[in-house]
Amino acid sequence: MPRIDLESIEQTNRTGYPAPFDAAVAGRWYRRLAPATGLNAIGASHVVLKPGAWSSQRHWHASEDELLVMLTGEAVLVEDEGRTLLRPGDICIWPAGVENGHHLINESDQECSFICVDGGKRTHGSYPDIDMMWDENQVYRHKDGTPY
Repeated sequence: MPRIDLESIEQTNRTGYPAPFDAAVAGRWYRRLAPATGLNAIGASHVVLKPGAWSSQRHWHASEDELLVMLTGEAVLVEDEGRTLLRPGDICIWPAGVENGHHLINESDQECSFICVDGGKRTHGSYPDIDMMWDENQVYRHKDGTPY
């Protein structure tokens, strides 16, 4: 199995979130591992959260599984059921279609990092805390269907 040279993959903090929802993820830096390594049946990202940064807005996927492996530092997982502190070695899963909104927040004063893997067809999902969802074309919309 080929070893990935992480430093050779572009790191970015781009987001498609409309304002003001983009501000919380400004300190999220990621590398898309799948496109850079030829994977096309799954997605995979190496993510670094600066202190105070969120991994995303709290969300769930209708048809996409997610798996997260915490690598360094610590972050707080926020889900419908509450908050859980994650540390290196912790593993989280979110099956497709389970409407359990989730995201990580780095509430520490150090960076943290994790690997996130997703599989399945990205169709649609929602953000339970805000008036936003995405559709099968990956367009962000208000929950009444009007685009941002």
